[in-house]
Amino acid sequence: MKYENFTTFDVTVENAIATVTFDFGTVNVQGQEMLADLNSLAMRLERDRDTKVVIFQSANPEIWVCHYDTELLKDMSTTPVSREEAELLDLQSVCERISRVPQATIAKLEGFARGGGHELALALDMRFAVRGKYKFMQMEVGMGILPCGGGASRMARQTGLGRALEIILSARDFSADEAEAMGTINKVFEADEIGEYVNTLANRIARFPADSINACKQMVYESIDKPIEDALKAEAYWLYQATSKTPAVKRFTIADEQGLEHDIDNQRNWNNLVMDVQDIQ
Repeated sequence: MKYENFTTFDVTVENAIATVTFDFGTVNVQGQEMLADLNSLAMRLERDRDTKVVIFQSANPEIWVCHYDTELLKDMSTTPVSREEAELLDLQSVCERISRVPQATIAKLEGFARGGGHELALALDMRFAVRGKYKFMQMEVGMGILPCGGGASRMARQTGLGRALEIILSARDFSADEAEAMGTINKVFEADEIGEYVNTLANRIARFPADSINACKQMVYESIDKPIEDALKAEAYWLYQATSKTPAVKRFTIADEQGLEHDIDNQRNWNNLVMDVQDIQ
């Protein structure tokens, strides 16, 4: 799969890991060009069975991705519509498509992510940020609108109702440490620590079967807002999607025939053992 001819970011692929580096103008503004690039990227990722992890980072030392382009916002309709007439916005559609790609996606946040930029980060699977450099904000209420790239919907799923409303209605900057406490990011790091952690995580995930990674993602996303009975059915469905396409049963058969589960050293060493079994194809 070729990842080229983008105007707002560059993509490199190595060892089943794609790295997307935003580099557009002075502030990585999120406009039509970036949305078109992200949509094209998603289309390619959906068809790529070799790439397993995607890291999103920025070449800008201060900004990950800026808010949505105000040039586009000034042309918004001032006429209300009915629920039946409402259609998904471009930012909503693109963020949703990115969130559903079969690869594990990681935001490496070493600068500001406000408005639509933060909503894009929320659409990724995992977020890691640098203390002292990262800040996020949903400023929309102060402009007279609301987060409209999935921010309101995904925020509550990440933080809970009260914190989501605090973030959205305060329209203020939150630091990396506050983000970790709120639950909008997975973990905060010092500037010299984030690279090693993200790279180690990405390389570990990239060793696992692509179809298992995808099944895990889709199961979590599908089940998060379902009643428990429906969520468990979703788990069962995605389990068999995985076993039909991965060497899982072969691995379990070998483990059973060799009595590996009864070895206490194996039980003590699962962190490494799970990597060793990747050699069984």
